[in-house]
Amino acid sequence: MPPKPKFTKEEIVQAALELVSEKGMEALTSRELGARLGSSARPIFTVFTSMDEVQEEVRLAAMVRFEEYAKKAEHYTPAFKQLGMQMILFAKEEPKLYRIAFMSENRGAGSFDDIFERLGSVAVQSLEMIQKDYGLSEDEARKLFEHVWIHTFGIGALCATGTCSFSEEQIIEMLGKDFIAMMMLIKSGGFDSPTVHPKNTAEK
Repeated sequence: MPPKPKFTKEEIVQAALELVSEKGMEALTSRELGARLGSSARPIFTVFTSMDEVQEEVRLAAMVRFEEYAKKAEHYTPAFKQLGMQMILFAKEEPKLYRIAFMSENRGAGSFDDIFERLGSVAVQSLEMIQKDYGLSEDEARKLFEHVWIHTFGIGALCATGTCSFSEEQIIEMLGKDFIAMMMLIKSGGFDSPTVHPKNTAEK
């Protein structure tokens, strides 16, 4: 009979998540995790076959941690703007988990559609918020979400990497101006306008 696991999968993942939250993914080794559990590394491998599996579970757990932040936006109006605030707050309070959830995981994304799929319930929730609060079609909501999310992601990345530090007032202003600009563009039909390329000055 295989040995009975000393720790459950949930206990190992939680310990790994807290380790990564404090020290980053590079610190997630079997030795470090075993020490965090107050054990040797051996019990880890009665539940997982490799540390790669543990890392994948930590990525999923980091996204679940973010979803806890995102849920708080449901009680605000407008909810979508507050969701952006919660995303940046997550970047400031959990910078290492933000990098795992939104930066490292998305390096292989070929398009925003790939990122949208990986965001899962958060993306779906965002579209519902936008359609409900602003009366946009699903297509318009998707366009608004894509642009505003990219802008918000950038601010979060600057915070998570320690490149910049913004006050709450600055973040509110940046998100507000970008959101208003995109709403005006959508309402004016600007997204549907054909792309205009500059003429070649060599042409006669």
